Amino acid sequence: MLQSLITLSDQDIEVVITAVRQWCTKNHCEIDSNDGRRALTVAIDLVQNSARDRLLQNLTERLGPRSGEMDAQISGAG
Repeated sequence: MLQSLITLSDQDIEVVITAVRQWCTKNHCEIDSNDGRRALTVAIDLVQNSARDRLLQNLTERLGPRSGEMDAQISGAG
């Protein structure tokens, strides 16, 4: 993941970090958690494939609700 990040421009790194922080805030997780690292990996992949314009939206679509959120929704539905 780090190797992929260093291949990005400074502007792309800023876009990735901003989108991942927003995604983590929305999904109540830390950026250094498993879900945060997964989001970072997906965001880097999206930016490398020219999906910069709507990165947060694309990230949310690709990841869906984080694991803990899904567990809470299932438990609450019972």
